Amino acid sequence: MIYIESKSTNPYYNLALEEYIFEKMDRSKDYFILWQNYNTIVVGKYQNTAEEINQEYVDEHGIRVVRRLSGGGAVYHDKGNLNYTFIVGQDKNPEFDFSLFSTPVINALDKLGVKASLNGRNDISIDGKKFCGNSQYAKHKRLLHHGCIMLDSNLGTVADALKVKEAKFDSKSVKSVQSRVTTINANAPRTISMEEFKETLKACAFENEELEEYKLSIVDEAEIMHLKKEKYETWDWVYGKNPDYNVTYEKKFPSGLVTLKMQVENAQIKDIKIYGDFFGNGEIRELEDQIRGMKIDQSLKENLNKLDVGYYMSGIAADDLYQIII
Repeated sequence: MIYIESKSTNPYYNLALEEYIFEKMDRSKDYFILWQNYNTIVVGKYQNTAEEINQEYVDEHGIRVVRRLSGGGAVYHDKGNLNYTFIVGQDKNPEFDFSLFSTPVINALDKLGVKASLNGRNDISIDGKKFCGNSQYAKHKRLLHHGCIMLDSNLGTVADALKVKEAKFDSKSVKSVQSRVTTINANAPRTISMEEFKETLKACAFENEELEEYKLSIVDEAEIMHLKKEKYETWDWVYGKNPDYNVTYEKKFPSGLVTLKMQVENAQIKDIKIYGDFFGNGEIRELEDQIRGMKIDQSLKENLNKLDVGYYMSGIAADDLYQIII
């Protein structure tokens, strides 16, 4: 089995690296990859980002958002988190059995004095609290299994970044299941460093395999960077792949109650209706017409600020409207 360790903490690069190895590298070989991301939310392939992330918190704290190849729920990555990936022939795991790839993690922790177990289908837990989520993706008789292990993650940030405001959603997206979470070091007899954990996990992953380390070539790096730029860091992949949805938001301001009803397709506002007991000038449909067609991404705040929202909704600014929408 070939070992590859990413030196990058860029989430767009690391997910492009996974796909490149899965799709382009020698299919007769199996691969084990270790990687870390700087502050990032990774959403599942079939999820709606609007339902999974606190966009305002994410924007304020410079947290990146990326969509992965595999299904499952949204997870938060930071430097206290270690991610691992197995890429193998699907004949080695035809039934999407998560236990096969969870065993090295459980064994590594056992060596470090922490008792862990597979909980349900795809979570690894300590005393019933999840510290590692896992997901899989299969194509052309190949299987990609990856997991995120919280060694020392900031659980406060995890909760805030994934805490979505109350709203009524009607969509066909896959929703994340909220679980009690913990970190390894919160349960360890002593503090385990990232380097020690990484080396222990690597030893357990290669316990019955010969380790063959591979250094990415200049050609490899060029193709990964191309995939990163053309796919993983694009608005279309991260937000445009959102399932279509209808949503209702409501917020009380000193100047009145505002209710928004939106129809969103391809992460773009297809239709919007604004209701409430606020006062204003002109016809509210004029404002609605100006908002239709806007993309729900980083450009939304700038585009709303170009509108005279206060004219139509007295006492309510463009930033207020932005906070309702996201």
